[in-house]
Amino acid sequence: MIGVEDSAFAPHYSVDKQGRYQGFARELFDLFAAKSGVQLSFKALPVAQLLPALLAGEVDLKYPDSANWAQGQKAGKALSYSQGVVDYVDGVLVAPQRQGQPIDRLQRLAIVDGWTPWDYQERIDAQQIELTYSDDLRQMIRQALKKDADGAYFNVVVATHYLDNIRARPGALVFDAKLPHSRGSFHLSTLKHPQLLQRFDHFMAEHQAEVEALKVRHGVEANLDSEYMGLEQWKVDFLKRQQSKGASGS
Repeated sequence: MIGVEDSAFAPHYSVDKQGRYQGFARELFDLFAAKSGVQLSFKALPVAQLLPALLAGEVDLKYPDSANWAQGQKAGKALSYSQGVVDYVDGVLVAPQRQGQPIDRLQRLAIVDGWTPWDYQERIDAQQIELTYSDDLRQMIRQALKKDADGAYFNVVVATHYLDNIRARPGALVFDAKLPHSRGSFHLSTLKHPQLLQRFDHFMAEHQAEVEALKVRHGVEANLDSEYMGLEQWKVDFLKRQQSKGASGS
């Protein structure tokens, strides 16, 4: 059984009203099960309960996870991790007119309760940045759109997907790559089944093309290495056309 987060984190994963786990991660694990002959089930838990459930043996595996997360809780536990499943960037989204402004102008930062913006901790400790907490992504985005905060710190792809597809406000907030941000990878972890992680790693390597196709279809790594980070491809194409028109007209 894989312990997963009961949270709205599309396109990576979410849980529908019937309690069904869905999104990129679900399709990836279903593909792993089909190719490897492994039977998998999912247990969606609140984020704060997920690691304790893994350590107590209530679930066999945890996704997502990272060796860098919750190191205090994991001390003395022999956890094993898969190779990186999907890359991510956590950073600050701002109103377009604020993009590129110096960090000194970022004085109020909206975050979801439970998140820690490590890149900004020194400035927070020095009281140069004040945090405004929200219960969830929807509330945090609302704070930033109402200008109750100068920016919102979150997973860039997830926040952009929410703005584009759920809030229907594409481009209302944009990732500011000039501000500090973090890169990392989501991993699958286990306490008692390292051999299963080896099978998963083998699956990831052997079926790389199919895994990449899933990533592209869900947009989970959309433009992570470009100025268009987090944007869906149709919007990137539109912006590039606009740029080329401007260049040809000058």
